[in-house]
Amino acid sequence: MTPTRWLAAYLLAVLGLGLVHDGRALAAGLLLALWLAGPQRWRLLRRSLLAVLAFNLAVSGGLLLQALLQGRPLAPLAEPLLVLNLRVLLLVLLGFVFVARVNVLQALAFAPTLQFLATLAAGQAQVFARLVREHGLAFRSRTAGAGGLRARTRHGAATAGHLLDQAVAGAQASAMAVRARGGFDG
Repeated sequence: MTPTRWLAAYLLAVLGLGLVHDGRALAAGLLLALWLAGPQRWRLLRRSLLAVLAFNLAVSGGLLLQALLQGRPLAPLAEPLLVLNLRVLLLVLLGFVFVARVNVLQALAFAPTLQFLATLAAGQAQVFARLVREHGLAFRSRTAGAGGLRARTRHGAATAGHLLDQAVAGAQASAMAVRARGGFDG
């Protein structure tokens, strides 16, 4: 199958998952996605679980807490929470499987503009990944041992602040360039 057809199948699967409201069907879809993942299935499943853990815990916990505070029974929430959590996990796993199996730039060959945007996004992701690695190296070189929770938290906040500053500066520079060329003139 060509990369473009893989992209079409992936997009159809993502759209189709929004229409599935049965936990058994989503579980079957999860098994199918694991089969499609091939030898990398357990690594991709682990990455998917880690990626969705915070979201699923926050949403599920919030819904359960709301039901408790409102005095409603928790049993009716079991199936909707199962469907929600399975759907999110399946969507993320499908994304990881797609990226692992298909060259996204080849899949977007039918649309040069989309291919260009994907290249820009990949380049920006690499720049931000490099910045995060460099901040981590700087933290390790300036901290005795592993560093305490407070030091790691402050370092994470400083790194996030730096990345946000970089993004804002880049957006301002782009906006000024567009404005200089009359892009915002109505």
